[in-house]
Amino acid sequence: MTASTAATIALEGRFARELPELAVPWQAEPAPSPELLALNEPVAAGLGLDAAFLRSAEGVAFLTGAALPDTATPVAQAYSGHQFGGFSPRLGDGRALLLGELRDPAGSTHDLHLKGSGPTPFARAGDGRAVLAPMLREFVVSEGMHALGIPTTRSLAVVATGRVVQREVEFPGAILARTASSHLRVGSFQFAAATGEVELLRRLADHAIDRHYAHAASAEHPYLALFESVVKAQASLVAQWMLVGFVHGVMNTDNVTISGETIDYGPCAFVDAFDHAAVFSSIDGGGRYAYGNQPVITEWNLARFAETLLPLIDDDADRAVERATEALGEYRAHYSEAWVAGMRAKLGLGGSVSDEAVAPLATELLNLLHEHRVDFTAFFRGLAGVARGGVRARGVARPAAFDVAAIGDWAARWLELVPDADAMDRVNPVYIPRNHLVEEALTAATAGDMAPFDALVGVVRRPFEERPGLERYAVGAPEQSEPYTTYCGT
Repeated sequence: MTASTAATIALEGRFARELPELAVPWQAEPAPSPELLALNEPVAAGLGLDAAFLRSAEGVAFLTGAALPDTATPVAQAYSGHQFGGFSPRLGDGRALLLGELRDPAGSTHDLHLKGSGPTPFARAGDGRAVLAPMLREFVVSEGMHALGIPTTRSLAVVATGRVVQREVEFPGAILARTASSHLRVGSFQFAAATGEVELLRRLADHAIDRHYAHAASAEHPYLALFESVVKAQASLVAQWMLVGFVHGVMNTDNVTISGETIDYGPCAFVDAFDHAAVFSSIDGGGRYAYGNQPVITEWNLARFAETLLPLIDDDADRAVERATEALGEYRAHYSEAWVAGMRAKLGLGGSVSDEAVAPLATELLNLLHEHRVDFTAFFRGLAGVARGGVRARGVARPAAFDVAAIGDWAARWLELVPDADAMDRVNPVYIPRNHLVEEALTAATAGDMAPFDALVGVVRRPFEERPGLERYAVGAPEQSEPYTTYCGT
């Protein structure tokens, strides 16, 4: 590979050029003493970026927005959002910048975006900076999600800025460089719709169609087809969250992507002891975004998206509402289809078992896990051992303090369906970014030791392959006197 420089990287400015009403030209705040702490070499390679260059001083400057190609047009994106149900008309990238778009060697387009790069006009009195630990959290959790096959933004790098950031106490600062198929959100459409400029809204929708759903352009009703595509993508995404016990934590409309990718890993966590009402975020006291609420909240967010598109769906307001409502009405069927297919795979059941049989069996099991607070990930991985050994071996799946007799009747009925243990092992992970291990790694990194973080990233990148010596990564959290709590880091 030819040696790279910042000047040779082709950063396009399509969003900035096509949608200037949603983009404020801006520059990253200089980092006083930048140091590369984590580089995602697989992501770099996929983008056609030279890892050796990114590790150089010039490459680190590129990753912080300080050394960009002359043609680059970094911008802070404008968007609105419903935050915990209340509408905020002007949010935007308060501590972030879209550096531009990169084309990978296959011709696909990816956004390159910074978090923690300093205040922008959308900072709303914030300092625009980011703390190291939350940026590393996004790196490791998004890598785990990607390895699990769940659509997600990817982290390219975390760079320590050398600046102290004041929160409740002082923390080391950092910048995250991440990629996405785009950063278009429901909130982007809410911002455009709030201007009352239908042509701006149309240009935004055309941009989204071209970036993500090209088939919609030739549909009889392109903007209705766009909405239908996003409904299906989001239904599939949240079903996949539910199937691995992932709790996003802040499902505001500005965190709902048009592409159907997971974005903004703030106070996210994975369920250990299974609980439909699991909440980890310090700012979600009412449980609006609890684990079990995620499917219905996604539907609510999509309804807000539909509202923005009504002027494009049909010139007749009543007909537009009717068509959008009908399209949104497909959400639950799409979600159910994705969730049942996922549970079928997790339970190792073949096509001879009907969906009508899988759904109640899976629901009954989850209720048992909830009742007995069973470790979600360990249980499903261990369940393959039950399938291999029959009813007498069902103790293989037993976490500590779980009464196996509680699922005896369920297990007997499930085993009659002849589950495929090998197929189960291909979809039920041994390793996820377990909360206590993430916290352990972030605490060490904050103190200057990156080894636990690097080790954890290496483990979660291969989630389905059980490996000797990694037993501690496969078990749930130790008993805690206090509930696990996560924070946004802003």
